[in-house]
Order: sequence, then structure tokens, then C-alpha cells
Amino acid sequence: MGILRDNLAAYGAALDKVDEELDAARPFDKKTEELFRFALSIKGRSAPCVHKHFKGARAEGASDAEIAYAFALTMRESAGADECWTAGVLSELFGADSSGACG
Repeated sequence: MGILRDNLAAYGAALDKVDEELDAARPFDKKTEELFRFALSIKGRSAPCVHKHFKGARAEGASDAEIAYAFALTMRESAGADECWTAGVLSELFGADSSGACG
């Protein structure tokens, strides 16, 4: 099950409880949740999770176009966030606003 669940049973139980709470409170359909999880897995750089949620999105009826859109949107937001973060760092360094289109 993994080092955390194998050695800290309470940790695994707490994660299971969080999952139960999230399932009970889900405000949108399962397909949308799988697309969110797919995008978050890309950002988290978790290959097993990318595989799992790609397959999950497909199983919930997501089309190639929907999956591609979630993927492209994740990449676009990542690029924008990297640009804004770097501009902020440079602003701190040079004492000038170099935020560009970030705000």
C-alpha cells in the first residue's frame, strides 16, 4: 500500500476519510472531477496519477477534445504562472514593476 499507509495506519485512514468527504461534497459530475484530477496530476508530475485520471476521464465519457482541452489549459496556465512568478522575482531584484500582463 505504500510506506505511509504501511507504517502510519492513522494517516491512511485520514486520507480515506478525506476522500469520503470529497465524494460526498462533489458539486459537479464525476467526468469533470476526473478532468480536474488529470490536470492536477500533470502539475504534480505524477505519472501514475496522470495515467489513472486520463483513464478515469475516458471511463466517465470524456472525449479526446475534452481531455486535450484540459491538457492545453493546464499547460497555458502553467506558462502564465511561470511568467508572472519570474516577473515578480525580477521586480524584487530591480525594484521596478516588471509584471507585464500578470496583474
